[in-house]
Amino acid sequence: MLLRPKDEIHDLMDLRNGSSKAFEKIYYRYSGKLYNFIMTLSHGDKYLAEEIVQDAFIKLWEVREQIHPEKSVYFYLSTIAKNMLINKYQRQTIEFAYQKMLSENQINLDNSTEEALNRKWLDEFFDELIEQLPPSRKEIFILRKKEGFTNKQIAKILNISVSTVETQLSLAMKFIRKEFQKNRDKLLFLFIALLI
Repeated sequence: MLLRPKDEIHDLMDLRNGSSKAFEKIYYRYSGKLYNFIMTLSHGDKYLAEEIVQDAFIKLWEVREQIHPEKSVYFYLSTIAKNMLINKYQRQTIEFAYQKMLSENQINLDNSTEEALNRKWLDEFFDELIEQLPPSRKEIFILRKKEGFTNKQIAKILNISVSTVETQLSLAMKFIRKEFQKNRDKLLFLFIALLI
């Protein structure tokens, strides 16, 4: 018998409000079902199923404020888990193609050459991301990360508080991390293109 009506709606509303108790209840109620779902999709890969289940619940917690109580918890969890599994398979496919291409073309790069290539495209991508930052945030980020000024020095130069500098740096890093994660596969393709 499905719990859907009041219990689940109540737990979802509590979860949206940041209740760790509601999160635990949801975890114990659905982790087994989600594990079996991923085991079926992954053709019995226990390690992968365990990893995806843990990551799916972490993601559920991260997006809890966007949850609509009228949808089932399992709908959210299975969608998150399925997308994570697809992304994982896509990354594995790209990595496999990359390794195959390296072995077929017998590309032998010493560590220093490989590091130079990695550094080049990472720097270019990093610079592109910095350009997308709002002007004041970009200025603060460049002063800190490229020029090496301390937060206190930046605050003095720009005539702003140290806490403003810290907030802007934190927002800049959050944006950059998000973009790196979003473009992970694209970055791998760029790296392959540099090798060919």
